[in-house]
Amino acid sequence: MVKLKNRMQKNNIENIRHSFAHLTNIAVRKFYPKAQPAIGPAIENGFYQDFGNLNISKEDLPKIEKEIRSIAKQNLTFKKELWPFRKVVDFYKKEKQPYKVQIAKDLVKEKKLTKLGIVRTGDILVDLCRGGHVKNTRELPLDAFKLTHVAGAYWRGDEKNPMLTRVYGLAFAEKKELDEYLAFLEEAKKRDHKRLGQELDLFSFHPEAPGFVFWHPKGMLLRQALMSLHHELHRKAGYQEVSTPILLSEDLWKRSGHWDNYKDNMYFTKIDNRVFAIKPMNCPGTILVYKVRPRSYKELPIRFAEAGEVHRHEPSGTLNGLMRVRAFRQDDTHIFAQPDQVEQEVIDVIRLTLQFYRIIGLKEPHIELSTKPEKYIGSLAMWRKAESTLKKILNDLKIDYKINKGDGAFYGPKIDFHVKDSLGRSWQLGTIQLDFSMSERFDVTYIDKDGRQKRPVIIHRTVIGSIQRFMGVLIEHFAGAFPTWLAPEQVWIVPISDKFLSYAKDVQQRLLKDYPALRVVVKEENETLGKKIREGEVQKIPYLAVVGEKEQAQGTLSPRKRGKGNLGAMKIDAFAKILEKEIKEKN
Repeated sequence: MVKLKNRMQKNNIENIRHSFAHLTNIAVRKFYPKAQPAIGPAIENGFYQDFGNLNISKEDLPKIEKEIRSIAKQNLTFKKELWPFRKVVDFYKKEKQPYKVQIAKDLVKEKKLTKLGIVRTGDILVDLCRGGHVKNTRELPLDAFKLTHVAGAYWRGDEKNPMLTRVYGLAFAEKKELDEYLAFLEEAKKRDHKRLGQELDLFSFHPEAPGFVFWHPKGMLLRQALMSLHHELHRKAGYQEVSTPILLSEDLWKRSGHWDNYKDNMYFTKIDNRVFAIKPMNCPGTILVYKVRPRSYKELPIRFAEAGEVHRHEPSGTLNGLMRVRAFRQDDTHIFAQPDQVEQEVIDVIRLTLQFYRIIGLKEPHIELSTKPEKYIGSLAMWRKAESTLKKILNDLKIDYKINKGDGAFYGPKIDFHVKDSLGRSWQLGTIQLDFSMSERFDVTYIDKDGRQKRPVIIHRTVIGSIQRFMGVLIEHFAGAFPTWLAPEQVWIVPISDKFLSYAKDVQQRLLKDYPALRVVVKEENETLGKKIREGEVQKIPYLAVVGEKEQAQGTLSPRKRGKGNLGAMKIDAFAKILEKEIKEKN
């Protein structure tokens, strides 16, 4: 009964959102009669409506929104009809709506339909649509919807097609839900990693290299602190680091299966009449490292880790700061294991991944098991075996998980770790992929205890995934206020005036003598104390240590802790111990 009620509520809100998309269509075409509507679906939290031949901006939305409210108050009924294909095409050709004509033709071709669904909104709109809708516009909660922004979107999501104008809107069942979501968006805007990346001087993007990150010194310090923890945990867990070339031959990618399954996302070049590709994944190179000599069962499991740079051609419209780039580092590890070692290795990887997230300060992840996709390599028997193994491991560990049907890698099923940030948004980070087929493609073997050649199982796994994306998540999760151990600049020594600059530098050297890894900066700018303190707060520095006449005379400093205020004067070595303890414990 509860499931049925939840399903009905979900259907109802989707009907509300889709109905608002129809009214957006009507309102836009009142002001811009030559606009050519395309699709207008309900989406999470709202809806959108695409138009060709439309050039508007956010400033135009208030009048469109006002018109939507006016239309809804006319108490229009949504009525569904079935029209023959030819009637639909003739109608939309006459209306000069080419995208509706194309949709109709595609439906007939792909679905083999002879009649198509048409929805009338009163006598105002005839739209090609499968539904659903509310019965009458009087049911629409007009105080719980809002048009939010305008964006560009390629027709059918293909950059070779015309660019359309997409009008986005929010819609909820009640005003309270809309208000809460608008407050959430406002907070998300403050945490936007693209804005914070600029304000905190971490990274930048430039038109000379779309989709490629330019890391600044402080961004590199942040990345190094993150990867230092990563390396430490992996060394303790028995991983060995390797590095493989960024450019590998066409033959290799054909052998791995990437050529058939990933070619459209790869970059190619020609050298000495041979075709090479910039690697989109690290796995084939690591397999070549494994194959340099015969391997014994006594060596297995072998855990090769590579934080390698990979390149993938993403459409320009999908690029999104650090979250979607064309070049990124991925913390790939490939474990070569005997079949009876697989279960324990996967368990250990799960534990390592959860430990890493806990130290970072991320919430417990939601787990998904992704199964065989449409395009795959290997036999069905191999896939069944791999999927069965991962299910058994998750069940034995009593981990709740969801089946994500058809979303596995082309070479094997995978466990994905979805982590929620401080705003409750979910991000897919780590992954564990079980691969029984790459060993055959590359003729990967080991000698078992009886002297026979056997094929190892290859476990592909990441804890971080894309390092760029992970850092984007962290920037937004912490709103740039990183814990002390992670912060690119941990302490600012702030002299009250130039008169105490020499003492400030002495304090810096004493702190570094006690703790050489400390990231401590002396603020030498000729500015007022208040301005330096305000700048430190904007830059979200964990500790601001003020020094003046009293501190110099007593050999002390007066630290302020971010979010807690003044800690009072203290000896330099006492402050160093506070820092060392906080950084070591990663609080």
